[in-house]
Amino acid sequence: MTNSAAARQAFSYCVQQVRRYDYANYLCLLHLPPEVRKAAFAIRAFNVETARVGDNTREIQLGVMRLFWWKDTIDGIYKKTPVEHPVAQALSSVLAEHRLSKQWFSRLIEARVTDLEATAPPVSMAEVERYAENTASVILYLTLEAAGIRSTAADHAASHIGKAAGIGLLLRGTPVHGSRRRTYIPIDIAAKHGLSQEDIYRGQNREALADAVHEVASFANAHLVHARGLASTVPKGAVTVLLPAVPAGLLLQSLEKCNFNVFDSKLNSGVCGVSPLWMQLQQRWHAFRGSY
Repeated sequence: MTNSAAARQAFSYCVQQVRRYDYANYLCLLHLPPEVRKAAFAIRAFNVETARVGDNTREIQLGVMRLFWWKDTIDGIYKKTPVEHPVAQALSSVLAEHRLSKQWFSRLIEARVTDLEATAPPVSMAEVERYAENTASVILYLTLEAAGIRSTAADHAASHIGKAAGIGLLLRGTPVHGSRRRTYIPIDIAAKHGLSQEDIYRGQNREALADAVHEVASFANAHLVHARGLASTVPKGAVTVLLPAVPAGLLLQSLEKCNFNVFDSKLNSGVCGVSPLWMQLQQRWHAFRGSY
């Protein structure tokens, strides 16, 4: 197989992985310029691979070993010795054309390792926001770099959008996390609403749980509002990179419509609780208007 054929297969794998496991952002990436889109799919596929480590193993140490494998793989890519993995091959091709900061990949992996090894829920929202920043926001930083955008305003907006998106996804995942005796609802907020960890794991005390979810979601919404307030200062070329604000906002709206009941099955219907068509229309509308 020629190098070009192998590269095409690698990028095709990345697109398939993002479409399968991160459909909302798959739709967002379709609005990027072609010269940026390939890099963005490789970056998102890397996020999918590392995020799924925790989903695919019940043994923490095996998951940690897999994440350290990715750390070594990223080191190898930057030393121009990539391993035979389609995402690694795609990232290697991307780095041949774009200057991407290694620190962002490292920070994401470190955040995944810390999360996997955690033995207790976050104490406060500061911990949740830090995790969202080091995962969801980092992906946006890398995509901005791939687009050649160096802008403090764009980075600032990306930070807030990543936090909003990350927090929303963590809330939506509460039932799955609970089945594994995990939760991202901070201890201080749970205690404030008279909610025990067992209540969260078992989906009990639903009124108190909804109140706690509402409070956490309010932090996400504040980040989204802040990000959109920066729109006038963001370079035009950054707007499509920041389109993940759209699914983040729609997910928060879906949560509100469900009265912040994270066990409502409607949250997992369609894409972020809305129909795929509505998601596409909303993204196209924002892209057309040059907004996010």
